[in-house]
Order: sequence, then structure tokens, then C-alpha cells
Amino acid sequence: MAATTALTESDVSLTPLVISRLGLISYSEALDLQRKVHSNVVTGSAQNTFFLLEHPDVYTAGKRTIESERPQDGTPVIDVDRGGKITWHGPGQLVGYPIVKLAKPSELVGFVRELENGLIEVCKELSIPAFQIAGRTGIWVGLPGLERKIAAIGIRVASGVSMHGFAINVNPNLSAFDRIIPCGIVDVTVTSISQELKKDVSVNQILPIVEKHISQSLAKVSA
Repeated sequence: MAATTALTESDVSLTPLVISRLGLISYSEALDLQRKVHSNVVTGSAQNTFFLLEHPDVYTAGKRTIESERPQDGTPVIDVDRGGKITWHGPGQLVGYPIVKLAKPSELVGFVRELENGLIEVCKELSIPAFQIAGRTGIWVGLPGLERKIAAIGIRVASGVSMHGFAINVNPNLSAFDRIIPCGIVDVTVTSISQELKKDVSVNQILPIVEKHISQSLAKVSA
């Protein structure tokens, strides 16, 4: 059952943001919902919206994915119109789709960096030191040369409104990444919040923390 919360200007910004927790929802269903809401935000008939959810097991490939990065065993892959390359979604991974009108829609890199900053704050609250790497989108933990990816980002902006978003690994089965070259980075190692903290952490525990910090990030870039 989806839970919806409307954040008003007294909460985070001058622009209202509707947050919907959708639970476990198929990728295709979520994509259809994104497209519908995106169209409504573009026309002004819907407020800026932020979906938080999990997907059943699925591989999705952004526009820059090349054939060698895909599963070589015939595993199905959904090709999508976001940036970035191939990744995996599944239970235990929290996915966020911000569908917001951007104050500076031509500055996509700045929008991505602000999402990264929000995810770093999420990790910081959990006592996980996380950081950005120049030239590599997403959030990382670990020592130089031994970095592990804990969150991925893939965005599309059309008519000044964003869609698609980010995925942060909470407690997924990380072996799903073994079939692909995650995000097209050959030497990438993938990790999770549970793995870094060495204890089981649930998506429900992380939801309010992600809501708080990503809402603050979106308030800085939304129109």
C-alpha cells in the first residue's frame, strides 16, 4: 500500500513536494507511473513528486550501455531512456525517483551532484563515510583504490522536469551484480549499508532518513 506525504514550504522548501512510498512495484509499472506524473508536472497539473520503492529482480540499461556490459547468459534486460549504463534493481535496494521541475534544467551535472550530496548525508547519519569520485557518478565508500559503490544514479530531464533517479543498496543480494559490469565500470565492487555496518538493516529503517536528506537536496534544485 502506497503512503503519500505532502511536504509544504514550512518543511523543506518554497516548492511543495509530494512523497509517495510505493513498496514493491514492478519496473514497468513504476516507469508508466513516472511517465504519467512527469507529463502532469510538466503541464503544472501535478506537484513535484518523489517516489520511494523497491523493484522485483530486474536489470535495466541506460542509453550508454554496450553489449559486453550486459549479462552473457540470456538474462532479460530492460532498455530505458535514462543516462548511465546497466544496473540491477531488486528487493533490499531502495530506489528513489524524483519527478521535479528543475530551477536550472540545463545543469544536469549539478542536479546529479546534489543527489549525491543527499545520499552522502544519508550514509553519514548511519556512520558510514561516503564520498564522490571525480568522473564517476554515484556514491562510494572505502579506501583509495579499493572503493566500493553503495549507490547509483541515472537521470533523464525532459521539458525541464527530471525522472528516473537513484538506488541505494540497503540489504540486497549483491550477487545479482556479478552477471553485469555495473554502471560500465570494470573494476567496480558493489556494497550495501548492511554489509558496511556488519548488521542487518531493513529498507523500512532507511526510508525516513532518505526522505529527509533527499528532500533537502531536491529543495535546492527545484523550481
